Parts: sequence; C-alpha cells; structure tokens
Amino acid sequence: MYSLSDFDFDLPPERIAQLPLPDRSASRLLQLDGEQITDRHFADILDQLQPGDLLVMNNTRVLKARFFGVKETGGQVEVLVERVLDNRTVLAQVRASKSPKPGNRIRLADAFDVTTGERAGEFFTLHFEGDVFELIEAHGRLPLPPYIEHTADEFDEQRYQTVYSKEPGAVAAPTAGLHFDQPLLDKLKAKGVNFAYVTLHVGAGTFQPVRVEDLSQHNMHTEWYTIAQETVDAVRAAKAAGRDVVAVGTTSLRALESASQSGELVAGSADTALFITPGYQFKTVTRLITNFHLPKSTLLMLVSAFAGYAEIRKAYAHAIANEYRFFSYGDAMLLTTRATLANPT
Repeated sequence: MYSLSDFDFDLPPERIAQLPLPDRSASRLLQLDGEQITDRHFADILDQLQPGDLLVMNNTRVLKARFFGVKETGGQVEVLVERVLDNRTVLAQVRASKSPKPGNRIRLADAFDVTTGERAGEFFTLHFEGDVFELIEAHGRLPLPPYIEHTADEFDEQRYQTVYSKEPGAVAAPTAGLHFDQPLLDKLKAKGVNFAYVTLHVGAGTFQPVRVEDLSQHNMHTEWYTIAQETVDAVRAAKAAGRDVVAVGTTSLRALESASQSGELVAGSADTALFITPGYQFKTVTRLITNFHLPKSTLLMLVSAFAGYAEIRKAYAHAIANEYRFFSYGDAMLLTTRATLANPT
C-alpha cells in the first residue's frame, strides 16, 4: 500500500513553466514505455500514433471564472466560480474577511450583483440576475493555476484554451490538449487517426494537494462529465480493431474510466469522484498523453497507477535532470498502460 509521502518529490522552482511556448506543438514529449524513456518533441506524436488509433479529447472550455467584488458592507471579496448549476446559478468559492450569509448581495467587477444562497460544503450558491455565461464572459477574469505567478492577459485567454474547446464550464484547462494545434490535428486525421470527445468540466479541486498520509482517508473532489453514444461507439470500434484508445489528458481518462466501472464504457452524464491509485485496473484507456503533475497530487497517483510507480519516479527524475518544463504550461508525456505492455494482444 502506498501513502502520501510516496508521491512527494523535489522540484526546482525554475522547472515550473510560467509562460506557454508561442508554438503549441513545439513542447517536448517524454515517451515512457515500461522502463524505456525516449526524449521527443510533441510534434513526434504523429509518428507514435497509427491509423485506426482513437484520440479521446476533453472539449470543455475554461470560464473567465475569477471575480473581485464588494459586499454591501464595503468588504472586499474574491469569487471563483466552481460550477455552473443553471443559467442563473453557480457554486463558487468566496474569499472574504467574513463569510457572507444567505440573502447578502455582492457587487462583482463593479458591473452586476449576485445574491448569496445556502452553503454547499466549502462552496457558496450564488444567484445571478442575468445569464451566467454571458456575465462571466463579459466581466470575469481567466483563472490561471495558483503556481503561475502572472495575471492572465489576452495571450493567456487564447493560449489557456485548447483549439477544440467547445463546452464552457471548466475553471482549469485540460492541459494535455494545449499541445495540439490545428495543423497537427489535420496531419493526424490525414494519417487515419480517429477523434472522439468527452466533456469533463475541470474544477479547482484538481490543484488541491492530498493532505492525509493514509490515502484511503482522502476525500476526492467531484467533477461533472458527459459521454455521448458516438464516443462510446468510436471506443468500441477502436478496441474491436485492436487499436489504442488514447486519452488526451487525465480528465479525458477520468471521464472514460468513470463511465466504464461496469466493465464496459456506457454513455451518459454524471458526477465522478473516482480516485485512481496504484492497483487500479484500467478498463478502457490504453495510452495517455499528459503533462507533468504536482507532488502529492491525485494526478501523480493516477499516472503512477497507469504507467507504474517506479517507472513514473524514474521518468520524473529524468525530466527534472533534463530540464523539462512542468505543469500546465509545460511539456508532455506519452504513457502506455502496464496492462497493455503485459498483454499486447
């Protein structure tokens, strides 16, 4: 059994990418197959995928979910929308010197008012007076991850979205997808690689470290996902043909594996609190494109379950020694699940 300290590692601060590269596909790619590590460029993904392989991408779109505001009493407030419940209601983190009470009004961005509702765990229900998506897009700020030190600008607003983002609702980008530009997608399609999409709205909980040494005591954050029948059919076709199902990012993998708990992928929408740690048996995904993850994070545990604990430790040490760029704006990895390596048929 693994514990929290098993997923810690020392990362020099200069290895944390603060800015994206101008060219999306110019990132580096560390390919890990069992114990074999190969240094590549991300554009080499074209050579590593074969006709009939299926890329499954998360088409969520990041909301301009951060607001600064003022309570009726004059107190300063910071609001981070966590989830849109309907066109007039959201769940949000509210930071203030004194927590608002139900019925309190908050002026956001000096542009519009919201009314606080009941608490929902660590979040507040906020009621908008107009369309949530329109007001967020018009007046909100893009919420960059906490380890990125600059304030989001117009370049970030374009660069911290995947080129195929479509469904608004996330507060963080599915960052493995940031490496794909349209020319690379076009080349993959021309080669015969197939594409399918899921939607998982990434929550702020993705950045929260695990705080309990005993992993069985960790309270996993929930995220909402939906998988269409078209995607299910594409996955079944790829598996029937003996091709790889390649998740682009841990969010795509989490959606696919959450919808596969019966043993077979099924279409539908649900909240998932799936916590993947070493020992988990993957049911749908055979390869994974992902970025490098935070120490003591659930995502580091997930990739360790996927590619092997010792193998990931070795790959991360290699990446640090060879000056790979880490986290959301950093470089990528291409992983093959150990189950596929053990059973190549």
